Amino acid sequence: QKQIAENLGISRSTVIRMLEEARRRAEVQIWINGTPDDCTELALALEEAFSLDEAVVVPGRGSAQETANDVGSALGRFLSEVIQDDMAVGVGWGRTLNASLQTFRPPPRTNTRIVSLLGGILEARWINPIDYSWQVASRLQAECMLFLAPLLVDSAATKRRLIERCGLDRLFDQAAKLDLVVISCGDLATREGSIGLGILDAEVRDAILKAGAVCDVCCNFLDTKGNTVKHGFADRLMNTDIDAIAGAGHVVLASGGAERAKAIRAAILRTGCDTLITDEAAA
Repeated sequence: QKQIAENLGISRSTVIRMLEEARRRAEVQIWINGTPDDCTELALALEEAFSLDEAVVVPGRGSAQETANDVGSALGRFLSEVIQDDMAVGVGWGRTLNASLQTFRPPPRTNTRIVSLLGGILEARWINPIDYSWQVASRLQAECMLFLAPLLVDSAATKRRLIERCGLDRLFDQAAKLDLVVISCGDLATREGSIGLGILDAEVRDAILKAGAVCDVCCNFLDTKGNTVKHGFADRLMNTDIDAIAGAGHVVLASGGAERAKAIRAAILRTGCDTLITDEAAA
């Protein structure tokens, strides 16, 4: 800042003020990048193995939170460039997606809409899907369709009434024709994803695991081949069906950690993932 002020013949305070204004408008972005190991070979191997448009692999084998931060940071930078004007974008939730906000600095977009793919939680701990959707939309200065319903309701009849009588049918219609979806996935065996928030009690969780589930994508439970695991609990979940997610124009999946490898693979197979953002351990 001192050198800029001297070169331009202005005060340092003016430089600071102009820089802050430029950052607010997303005209200037400041990154501090380390010198990570090159994971290009792993990324290319993933692209070939799963017919991906693009794979982004961040280095490291950190803790669950470190992995979420690293993968989320890469996701935030990716979305800052990918989301464009006139797009309908569906978003899920989770620790990794929430971490993307630390690097998500897009310019304002025109006629862009963010659509939440699942309901909220009454007693949110550290993240709520509604809050994440709203924050993404706010940074884009975009419209936002919030899934204004509890993630879990008491019966299938309540779910139908909320959709048919409370306007949620409009959200489901929009979710069926998205240009882009941004999702993560959870590994059920390690109590990640939705079950980590206490949504599933032990009895239901064990039943889903015994039925062969290894993956949770927006509370859609999948087996190792990406097939939906059938269970009565699904009729009480306020979420977007996995087929609607897979039908989006472009599917971005962000998740990492070696323990999630099976879940990530199942999510790729079912959603037809176009862009995978993950870490070295999972790759």
